[in-house]
Amino acid sequence: MKKPIKKTWMIASALTIGMAVLTPLQAGAASVETKDNSSITVQLEQKITGTIKDIYDDGMNLKGKDGKNYFISFHKFSDEQIEKMKLVEGQEISVEGNTVESYSDFFTFEVFKKYFPKEMTKQDLTRLEKLFNEMKQLQKGFSKEIKLTDEEIEKKHEELEKIYEEIHKITKPYTLANWQPQSFEEYMKDYGFNGKNIIIKENDNAQLKAIYEEWIKLKKSGDEEKANKKYEEFDKILEPYLDALNAPETFEEFMDSYKKVTEFLDIPAETLAKLKTLHGDLQKALKAENDELYDKLHEEFYGLLNQFEKPQTFEEYMADFEFKVSEADSKKLKQLYEEYQALDKKGEQEKSEETWEAFYNILEPYFEANKEILISASKVTINSQDHLPQH
Repeated sequence: MKKPIKKTWMIASALTIGMAVLTPLQAGAASVETKDNSSITVQLEQKITGTIKDIYDDGMNLKGKDGKNYFISFHKFSDEQIEKMKLVEGQEISVEGNTVESYSDFFTFEVFKKYFPKEMTKQDLTRLEKLFNEMKQLQKGFSKEIKLTDEEIEKKHEELEKIYEEIHKITKPYTLANWQPQSFEEYMKDYGFNGKNIIIKENDNAQLKAIYEEWIKLKKSGDEEKANKKYEEFDKILEPYLDALNAPETFEEFMDSYKKVTEFLDIPAETLAKLKTLHGDLQKALKAENDELYDKLHEEFYGLLNQFEKPQTFEEYMADFEFKVSEADSKKLKQLYEEYQALDKKGEQEKSEETWEAFYNILEPYFEANKEILISASKVTINSQDHLPQH
C-alpha cells in the first residue's frame, strides 16, 4: 500500500538507480608484487581531515584542510551508526576510505546485501550476487560514451526488468516473513491529516481500518493481485481527504514563497491579474493531466513573471561560487554576462543561449578543478572517537 513519500535522498535501494560497473581506479591505487613476481592492483585508503559543509541521509560534503571538496558516502554504515555520529555542520572530522569515480560506484553488492534479512541462505545470496553483477554490466551500457539506438535502449530496459523480477522473487519470501506492519492508527498518522485539521468521518475511518487489516493479510499471503485491488478500495475512500490535504496553493501563496528567493521589480496590477488567471489555468491543466496545455501555459506564465525579476549583478552571480576566477577571465565573464542579460531582455533567445554557453565554457575548467572527490568511508573519527561500519 502506498504511503506519503518523504523527501529524502533515495539511494538506499540499488534497484532504483543507475548502476555502473566498478572499475580499477588509478588514483589511490598501488601495484603490489606477489611471490611469483606478478602484480595486482589494490585500492589504498585515503585519510582526509576537514569541515562538514552539508549533511545528507547517506553522506556529507566536506571541505578538506587541503582546500579540496569531498563527498563522503556512508553506504557502508547502518542508519543507527550514522545517527550515533551526531554530525553537525561546521564540525571538524577525519575520514578514511576509498576514492571512487562516480556516485553509482558506492553501490557494491556488500552495500546492497546489508538490506537483506540475516536469515537469507548462502545459496540465495550467491544467486542475488550473480543477478546484481548482471545488472551492473547492463547498466554499464548506458554510459554517455556508448551511443545506443531507441531499440537497443528498450531491449536493455527489458533485460533489466527481468533481473529485477528475479531479484524480487528471491527476496519476497524473506521480506514478507520479516515484515512487521504498522497499526492502522500509526499508518494513518503518517499522512499528516491532523496537522491540517482534516477529520476523517467515523464511518469512513471504520471502513479504512477494516480494508487495511484485510490488505495486511493478503500481503502476508503473497497474493499481490488481490492486495493491489484491496489498496484501490482503500485509496478510493481516502481520495477526497488526500485532495483536501494536497490542495493546490493559491496564487498569493505562490507569490509569497517565490518572493522569498527572488527579488522583483514592481509588477503592475494588470500584470498581476493576468498572472493570477494563468496560475489558475495551470492548476486546471494539471488536474486534467493535459500536458501539452500545461507546458504552453507554464512557458507563458514564467515568461511574463521573469520580465519583472530584478536581475542579479555579475558580482552577485559569481558570489555563489566558492572558487575565484582570474582577473582576465573575470573581465571576459562580466562582458558576456551583461551581453546575455541584454539579449535575454530583448527576447533574442538563440543569441542569448550562445552567449550563455560561451560564458560557461570559460567557467568549465574552474568547475573541473573544484569538483568533489568521492570517498566511500570506512572509518569516521569525531572528537577522537572512531566510528566503524558493522560487518
